[in-house]
Amino acid sequence: MNGAQALLQTLVDAGVDTCFTNPGTSEMHFVAALDHTPQMRAVLTLFEGVATGAADGYARMADKPAATLLHLGCGLGNGLANLHNARKARVPVLNIVGDHAVHHMQYDAQLQSDIETVARNVSPGFVRTSTSTAQLAHDALDALQASMGASPSAGQVATLILPADVSWSEGGVPAKRAAPAPAPAADGGHIQTIAQALLGPGRKALLLGGKALREPALLAAAAIAAQTGAKLYAEVFPTRMQRGAGLPHVERIAYLAELASVQLAGLDHLVLVDAKAPVSFFAYPGKKSYLVPEGCAVHALSTPQHDVLASLQRLVQAAGADQAQPVLQQAQRPERPGGKFTADKVCKALGHLLPENAIVVDEAQTSGLMLPRFTAGAPRHDLLTLTGGAIGQGLPCAVGAAMAAPHRQVISLSGDGSAMYTIQALWTMARERLNVINIIFNNRSYAILNLELQRVGAEQSTAAGTDKARAQLDLSTPPLDFVQLGHSMGVPSRRATTTEEFLHALEYALRTPGPHLIEAIVPQSVTGLKLRVLPHLLQSLHSLPQPVARALKKVIAP
Repeated sequence: MNGAQALLQTLVDAGVDTCFTNPGTSEMHFVAALDHTPQMRAVLTLFEGVATGAADGYARMADKPAATLLHLGCGLGNGLANLHNARKARVPVLNIVGDHAVHHMQYDAQLQSDIETVARNVSPGFVRTSTSTAQLAHDALDALQASMGASPSAGQVATLILPADVSWSEGGVPAKRAAPAPAPAADGGHIQTIAQALLGPGRKALLLGGKALREPALLAAAAIAAQTGAKLYAEVFPTRMQRGAGLPHVERIAYLAELASVQLAGLDHLVLVDAKAPVSFFAYPGKKSYLVPEGCAVHALSTPQHDVLASLQRLVQAAGADQAQPVLQQAQRPERPGGKFTADKVCKALGHLLPENAIVVDEAQTSGLMLPRFTAGAPRHDLLTLTGGAIGQGLPCAVGAAMAAPHRQVISLSGDGSAMYTIQALWTMARERLNVINIIFNNRSYAILNLELQRVGAEQSTAAGTDKARAQLDLSTPPLDFVQLGHSMGVPSRRATTTEEFLHALEYALRTPGPHLIEAIVPQSVTGLKLRVLPHLLQSLHSLPQPVARALKKVIAP
């Protein structure tokens, strides 16, 4: 065997059977070795950001890594944004980056770069350049083990750099992966301390993230909440959240820091369950970055090295919640929408029609504000969100989710601006015949940035240049045509300009296998007077009585 053949055999023997590729000359021996490894499914993408985003979506649904195959430092650089999202999601990704042959590096050829430095941005825990064909398979197993982490909640991006001559040279020997050791539960004494805090006086909450948002952990957390009176919150952008009828309802922390502060106000104890303490996405003049209220004690139930479910189950025992009856979401769909077509009507239509066991990939930005409300009582589904905030994740993540769960309906929601970052994902959907319905909200704007322009106070200081500033957020000239873009990449596409047109398009897509695109022409969700007033309203929330502030929060962001 050459190195590439031994590498691929090692990966499939270890259970890695999917590779998202965008190869170049340095990776040709890996590409050729695919013909000798039928167990490995290779999925071509037209842009590295699609490959890395797909690997993220795959890992979220398969709970194991896919591999990527990228070309040199430039190719890795093109995929960094979605590797960043995967890093923040704490999912396993095995990143394979081709490099020049070792003897060629001294000549500083046109594509020569410092790949290790680029990789450390998204692979802080494991970056290695393999320098020996005989050792390559063992390097791959080390990378695989690093990507999987010490527990199911400790996944990461591991980057293995593969020089071309290490790939093409003979002498490769496959290696076998040892069975991983099980992750421990959190310390019993620590759990007793948390149980006492939850059973004591004051306002309490559990903040759930990662694996704590899967059904078994959700039910355990809901039993604890029922026993102790604690509120259940989820991270603002969860990696994978199981929700819908029959599961506990968990309120996500709001994206806007002012609204998140309203949710957390008055807390005496906050228990972190596979989650970090909430912070503002950005810094704003005169506003707090750390959102935990003063005087609130923060308790971390477990670290990423622990078994989250086992830790929660021990907390159930310690809190005496064995017999507690968790509050579950009742089955309830919104009525069929009608009237003026808006982004809210799209969300309502989804709640009305969402099929059982769907996977919803949400990168709708401001257009998806009402999605949580309208789908809360829908049939059970998985929700995947923009964990790292780097837009352009939605379409590729849907590719990976559909590859990992081919018998489930995937529905991807994207804004027009974010969809254009990785629109090439449509081509891969068509090539692989994936069951993905892509809903693209076309409001011809980076709408969320219109709000941010006012929230950071920048518009007030640039009044003379407001038109030029707003032009940087406008996508209307020339108008994007997603129907033509979809058709050009082999995806059946339709445009909806009315609520009824959208309903018909969605119903057709749900009953017809394969990929679809629906371009929803909608107005911006926050415009005009509402846009001008909202920043001032947000700023005043902290001075209002808490019941009033919470009521306003539910209106602004349910």
